Amino acid sequence: MKRFRCIVKGRVQGVWYRKFVADAATSAGFRGYIRNLPDGSVVAVVDTPQEALEEFKTILKKGSPMSQVESVECEEIPLDVPFQEFGIIR
Repeated sequence: MKRFRCIVKGRVQGVWYRKFVADAATSAGFRGYIRNLPDGSVVAVVDTPQEALEEFKTILKKGSPMSQVESVECEEIPLDVPFQEFGIIR
């Protein structure tokens, strides 16, 4: 298990993007969180095996019907206490 932080840029705030990602990630069995950033982008942090990262990125790239994702950049970060669910941080 690894932890990844993904920054999503585009029209991803005010368009139900976080709710869409949280629901899809939960359905797919991912654990982590998503939250808005002050610059208009979104950060998603997920605990997942390396081989499942592409599936998570597909969820991020799809987004909600009103969103428009321009880029998704993920990096591995240290894994400390594992997440128990996938949630939205306000």
